[in-house]
Amino acid sequence: MADTDKPLLIKRYASRRLYNTETSDYVTLEDIAGFIRDGREVQILDLKTGDDLTRQYLLQIIAEHESRGENVLPVNVLNDLVRSYMVPGGGVMPQFLQASFDMLRDSQSKMMENMSAMNPMAQMPGFEAMKAQQEAFLKAMTGGFSSGWTGGGRDAKEEEGEEDLSSIKRQLAELQEKLSKLS
Repeated sequence: MADTDKPLLIKRYASRRLYNTETSDYVTLEDIAGFIRDGREVQILDLKTGDDLTRQYLLQIIAEHESRGENVLPVNVLNDLVRSYMVPGGGVMPQFLQASFDMLRDSQSKMMENMSAMNPMAQMPGFEAMKAQQEAFLKAMTGGFSSGWTGGGRDAKEEEGEEDLSSIKRQLAELQEKLSKLS
């Protein structure tokens, strides 16, 4: 069994083909996106030079999803990212985004702990349905910011999760706007 605590090592050959060192087979960008959706960290290294190409390929995955009409990031967020790189010293945006995602992951973990069977609420009628709805929401939040990433059909739970996601995106955009005004 693979050690999921360590990043999955992907090597890029001179032919630009990507090689999964755990399964000893070639992978595509979509495969890599799937690993990430499943909660796996990846590291992509150039075989010849040893350069870390992870950031470049992750940005390429996002760009490909955007080019297919999947709105991964709102335009105002993209504008703020570009602006943050134009500020001497890199600005605060990368650190802000990292802290935001860390907080999101922490709150999701706590929420799942609270939903566990040890919780006295688990005995309430309808608890399983509520738990399933919450898990669908968390999947929507962590499994990509577009239903196109999951490839599945849409149901009422996913649409509800997307409404909540839209609200969170709007709040994040408002925070980013406030931060850009402070700069």
